[in-house]
Amino acid sequence: MEQPKTRPQRSSRTTVAIRPPRASDGAAVWRLIRDTEALDDNSLYCNLLQCSHFSATCAVAEMQGEVVGWMSGYVPPDKPETLFVWQICVGEQARGRGLAKRLVADVLGRPECEDVRHIECTITADNAPSWALFEGMARQLDARLSRRTHFSRDVHFDGLHDSEFQVTIGPFDKEAAAVSIAA
Repeated sequence: MEQPKTRPQRSSRTTVAIRPPRASDGAAVWRLIRDTEALDDNSLYCNLLQCSHFSATCAVAEMQGEVVGWMSGYVPPDKPETLFVWQICVGEQARGRGLAKRLVADVLGRPECEDVRHIECTITADNAPSWALFEGMARQLDARLSRRTHFSRDVHFDGLHDSEFQVTIGPFDKEAAAVSIAA
């Protein structure tokens, strides 16, 4: 399958290019996640699989040849109208540019997400940046945001991790989605 062309995204400082990841991006993605305190680490192997098997629904952002942003996601087999966003990560040097939203918008604009009308993710109660990101996307999409406990600290995590709340945005107008949240 041919990979979509890289789409340069201009900022006042430096060009940021967003594209589907390649397996060769796995180690850089793994380091970016590891260096971001708020995110749970995955194994390098997991990130390699995301960059290869799930490249159509994941995205990297590059600035001057360096991976500075990452979004992992997938379309659940039983929910073809939903993009589940697993992780979003933006390196310190690229923050404040709306890059997280642009990563999601890039994936939504791909043919593999043609049927997507909902975005889902899970967020811990104390992750203010993620809540702000997804609440902002819901407003821009003029779509409902709902939340419910998905994985409980005591039931699912054996007390070792905070509860994760499932956030669902949608339904939204697919034609306007990629453009409105990237703006």
